[in-house]
Amino acid sequence: MSLDRKQRAGKSVTLIEGFKESIEDIEALAKQLKAKCATGGTVKDRKIEIQGDHRVKIELFLGQLGYKIKRVGG
Repeated sequence: MSLDRKQRAGKSVTLIEGFKESIEDIEALAKQLKAKCATGGTVKDRKIEIQGDHRVKIELFLGQLGYKIKRVGG
């Protein structure tokens, strides 16, 4: 699973990709992440996009859930 920050329409988004779970599980995880980060987000093409730069918070949360994270792009 990789964690990256990208620009979408001039705004930062945190992009999480590399899921092997079902789309329902990915959407449930996205809902948890949006609540954890207190921001909006979406699931597109089996990738989670969270509004804003929340890489540290998301990395810690996913680590607690047992996911192995690889940071991309610094």
